[in-house]
Amino acid sequence: MNNSSTFFGFVSMIDNPLTIGPKLSSKMVGKAQGFYAGADQEEVGLLMVMNFVFVDGKYNGSTFTVLGRNSVFSKVREMEVIGGSGLFRFARGYVQAKTYNAYVMHY
Repeated sequence: MNNSSTFFGFVSMIDNPLTIGPKLSSKMVGKAQGFYAGADQEEVGLLMVMNFVFVDGKYNGSTFTVLGRNSVFSKVREMEVIGGSGLFRFARGYVQAKTYNAYVMHY
């Protein structure tokens, strides 16, 4: 159990669908696999390590890897692309992440 208000020390493995868009009905084209960890004792800041593994279409069998800090409450976060395989071999650059709101209605 983690009692830190910033989730410091918390680690979570992920193996999530990678889809064309944010809707649940969007076509799955791969998986986002890796982990995130609470890495800041003063605010919610995560260390993100993710492999984007493509299983469909032109990029089938290709991957790229993202490593960086995710300041959760920032509107847009940048993280580094540190490499890849297949069509993304020697990939370098950055990704921009933003959070989509999900609304759940209870009847």
